[in-house]
Amino acid sequence: MRIYTVDSFTDQAFKGNPAGVCLLDSPRSDEWMQALASEMRHSETAYVLSQGEGLPYTLRWFTPAVEVALCGHATLATAHVLYSIGAASGSIEFSTKSGILTTKQLDHGRISMDFPSYLPTEISPPAALLKALGVVPTWVGMGRMDLLAELESEQAVRDLTPDIDALTALEARAVCVTARATSPSGLDSSRGLGSSSEVGSSRGVDYVSRFFAPNAGVAEDPVTGSAHCMLGPYWTAKLGRDALVGEQLSKRGGIVHTTARGDRTEISGNAVTVWSGTVHII
Repeated sequence: MRIYTVDSFTDQAFKGNPAGVCLLDSPRSDEWMQALASEMRHSETAYVLSQGEGLPYTLRWFTPAVEVALCGHATLATAHVLYSIGAASGSIEFSTKSGILTTKQLDHGRISMDFPSYLPTEISPPAALLKALGVVPTWVGMGRMDLLAELESEQAVRDLTPDIDALTALEARAVCVTARATSPSGLDSSRGLGSSSEVGSSRGVDYVSRFFAPNAGVAEDPVTGSAHCMLGPYWTAKLGRDALVGEQLSKRGGIVHTTARGDRTEISGNAVTVWSGTVHII
């Protein structure tokens, strides 16, 4: 079976979020898939299996520790592989634990994904969250799986040093922190990111985020597609525009485009194949 490492939400190798993509030739046990994901050590490894012509592919995602119900960057990586090797073109449907997800090819190498929207509901900040973050958010909400905390500035998001161990006490998959984008960076805003007159910062980015998921075996995720099912609707409601650009401020960094479409969020980005190989242990 072929296996790939793909950097998602970037057009440069060794940036964005790396995902494993395994093209299964037949069903494998949960234990086998979990073991290989642990061996790969990426934040997610995707397993895709063809069900036959005209039928959706089966797609599942595993962190090194657990199976997850939704993963954006590994879905993007999977679609990128299928398009790159000529196994699919146009729209691709995936049958997942979050329902049918669809991808399609856009201009400039970008791939879009049709995902559900999860607008977070405001809650009182849990004491454990405040202690773990070490700062007081301006707003806290709960999405389908994750807590969302808006901080006072982009710099506050950049400077945050949460207590990762303390975050495991929270009843959530992860904690996402966010703020409106304000500061310039080295990103080239001419590469499909919009102009500074249309968005919230001089580099063509509307909002920034970071994502901490120790309960899923990932201390800090480099770029998190599924979090943008929550971030996109949240910032669309705040900024009053459907099409937005988010930057995740991890060490690797990445760019995620979101477009609100009713109860769905279109999430898109680029991807780069870093290496491919063969799985010998079956």
